[in-house]
Amino acid sequence: MHDPIDKLPFSGSDSLPFFKQLLKEKNAELHRQFDPHRSVLPLLHAKSDFIDAILGRCWRLFLGDHAPRLSLIAVGGYGRRELFPYSDIDIMVLLDSEGAAPRQDALVQFFTFLWDIGLKPGYSVRTVEECVREAIDDQTVITSLMEMRLICGDQALYETLREAIAPDKIWPSDQFFAAKMKEQRQRYAKFHDTAYNLEPNIKEGPGGLRDRQVIAWVFKRHYNSSTLKELIKYGFLPVSEYNELVDAVEVLWRIRYALHLQTNRCEDRLIFDYQRELAAQFGFSREDQQYNQDVELFMQFYFKTVQGLERLNEMLLQLFHERFINGHTDIKPIPDNAQFVSINGYLEAVDEQAFIRNPASLLEMILILQQHPELKGVRATTIRLVRKSLHLIDDDFRHDKTANRLFVKIFQQPRGLTHQLRRMNRYGILAAYLPGFANIVARMQYDLFHIYTVDEHTLFVIRNLRRFSLEKHKDELPLCNQIFLLIGKPELLYFAALFHDIAKGMNGDHSTIGENIAREFCRQHDFSAHDTKLVAWLVRNHLIMSMTAQRKDISDPDVIYKFAQQAASVEYLNHLYLLTVADIRATNPELWNSWKDSLLRELYSATHLMLRRGLPNPAGQTDRILETKKEAYDELLKLGLSKADIDASWRHVNDDYFLRYSADEIVWHTIAIASSSEAELPLVLLRPQTQHGSAEVFVYTTNEGNIFSISTATLDQLGLTVLDARIMTTLDNYVLNSFQVLEQNGEPITDLLREVHICSVLRNNLLNKAVHERKNIHRQSRQAKHFPIPTSIRFQDDPLSHCTIIELITTDRAGLLSKIGRAFLKQHINLHNAKITTIGSRAEDMFYVTDSALRPITDAETQKKLREEIVSALGG
Repeated sequence: MHDPIDKLPFSGSDSLPFFKQLLKEKNAELHRQFDPHRSVLPLLHAKSDFIDAILGRCWRLFLGDHAPRLSLIAVGGYGRRELFPYSDIDIMVLLDSEGAAPRQDALVQFFTFLWDIGLKPGYSVRTVEECVREAIDDQTVITSLMEMRLICGDQALYETLREAIAPDKIWPSDQFFAAKMKEQRQRYAKFHDTAYNLEPNIKEGPGGLRDRQVIAWVFKRHYNSSTLKELIKYGFLPVSEYNELVDAVEVLWRIRYALHLQTNRCEDRLIFDYQRELAAQFGFSREDQQYNQDVELFMQFYFKTVQGLERLNEMLLQLFHERFINGHTDIKPIPDNAQFVSINGYLEAVDEQAFIRNPASLLEMILILQQHPELKGVRATTIRLVRKSLHLIDDDFRHDKTANRLFVKIFQQPRGLTHQLRRMNRYGILAAYLPGFANIVARMQYDLFHIYTVDEHTLFVIRNLRRFSLEKHKDELPLCNQIFLLIGKPELLYFAALFHDIAKGMNGDHSTIGENIAREFCRQHDFSAHDTKLVAWLVRNHLIMSMTAQRKDISDPDVIYKFAQQAASVEYLNHLYLLTVADIRATNPELWNSWKDSLLRELYSATHLMLRRGLPNPAGQTDRILETKKEAYDELLKLGLSKADIDASWRHVNDDYFLRYSADEIVWHTIAIASSSEAELPLVLLRPQTQHGSAEVFVYTTNEGNIFSISTATLDQLGLTVLDARIMTTLDNYVLNSFQVLEQNGEPITDLLREVHICSVLRNNLLNKAVHERKNIHRQSRQAKHFPIPTSIRFQDDPLSHCTIIELITTDRAGLLSKIGRAFLKQHINLHNAKITTIGSRAEDMFYVTDSALRPITDAETQKKLREEIVSALGG
């Protein structure tokens, strides 16, 4: 390979085209050789060897007489001969005692030429002493130097550095191990300690390629080993598990190689943009598949691969700790248990027959870990034994009453539930004991708002519920903490969480199927009739509270009454509220905000009050109107407004206004209206922090027909997210519209100049009856284009409001609400209320409308025309 390169003509910059072409041809050759179903190791080595040849040729030519006296060294992944198509090429020039000055010009020319031909290396220039000093101060430097490899130059100088950084000189293996464990914990924390993010990082994420490198680094530091195959020699892994490790790494290598080729850059994030093409490359696409099934299968393949690598990482690092750190074996008995002992703080089965003698010990092991927090985990040899014994968890095991009692007892423990459930999932125990759970292990939820696999999401829900019970987390959600104190059997909540999504991916409504699975589980585990009913009801209805809060007008007593009828009791309401909050927060941390928090709290409080009063006699609308009016009136009088000013400000509003706005909001509106004249309309107000945590934009003016369209187009153009809209047109044709908004990133509006600008732009647009064309700073999420949501429009009668409800589901986009408003205007539709819900990039909006004569829209032909108008306005 070196000969053709050595024979290249070389005359400084004139050689650039030759080297560029050579690199281009070699990269194209390796690209052609790539097969996603075959090992890429030969390609990684070939790329590294080729770069060696290029660098060697340039080194000799630019350094001249200096070349034999210095060392050109490959470090990092290049040092390991693991160069992917767009990997960083990291090199170090090791200087002799003369230092850099005599070779300064030659080195500058060398590095400049490498950049000019397109290699873009990362490089450092150091003496042996400087390397040692840097390595002592920074474990990442010693890690990089451990993988160094001489490309060309002075072999003796290179060996001097190797000796200077040996474990008996700096960074002994026990200290190096501790540093790497700290680094891994920090790295895991960046990914929320989970490998099961739907857009994982295949290099840095838990279970990714970095886990394998950590194993190799720690092992090499202690044994000075050049290959992981020596894990077998030193008794760390049997041949079968070593092969499993190699296979898992090879899968990730192949995916990473394909990812580099697909993106034409060093890309390690397996984001939605790339998953479909990779699924096709790796053979997961078929013509008869449902939409996204190819991606789901490919990602399930990926997640099961990293699950195995994560488990092997856990086992090996534990064995390393035992061998490198402890240096001795400390065996302690487990009180009242003959099946397990503690060895160096890890739980160990007494012998290889332990689980065969008593299969229920597979669950007893988990219970012991919960009851003995001093234990650090399960010893690696027992983890291996657990994996070999999973076949013992069969139908007989699942129906064994001892096993059933142990499983329930795990959920009743005051500590360690989340941690141990993760362990049970990692070892395969959960999937073996609950066949339904096996269905959701590593299963993607290919939508816009879930960012974890179904099993990982489920465990996060349980974790969130546990946090409600802990004093140290009480400041996060105080109401949840208070309600949790009223829960008599927290394990029922945990079981509801365990089953709430267990039927995802099965044909049919997952809530209904999950209810049946949960009910059967409760019966098998001897739950009382009351507890069985509660758990099954929670699984069946786990979505109704979020749907009600986000898609219905919860200021309407009838909505509260209907929801209270579904909840039926304060006990059920308490459980459902906690499950709902935990579920939403486990879906995607970015989806939870103060707005959702306030909606759910408001729905909970109103329902709780109604249930306490008794459902047969719900609070009447008349009482509610009188209460709100009186509260607002009294407050306005205290603030100095006269009765005449108040009455004049309220002359255009009807009773519905006092139902749909709180006394606090009415006071705010009234003060502004009283201080404005008809000539000063439209009146545009903004309150930056409402009781919901969002900002409220209020518009008061005479009805021009297109107020809603102009308002929403302006807010959208200004980069605001509309969370909710209350639309009110009085009988004498005045409009009172309010919009709850947040910045597009979900944060509240905090800048006073920003508030003034929003009001000014909106008022000018309303005056001019137009929205000026300008750059829209509303950005659609990158993921949205990968989740095409077909536009769905449904018409429903709402006899309580004498309106027709239009339910629209579509992809959120710039100007969505404005386009809807214009469609209503064209079809002479009156908009009376709107319920806006945006989940990720999925818009689920409800509009309460009538025709121009204020009648519900019941005519099929009119509905058809309106549907066509909306679809047309949305661009098909």
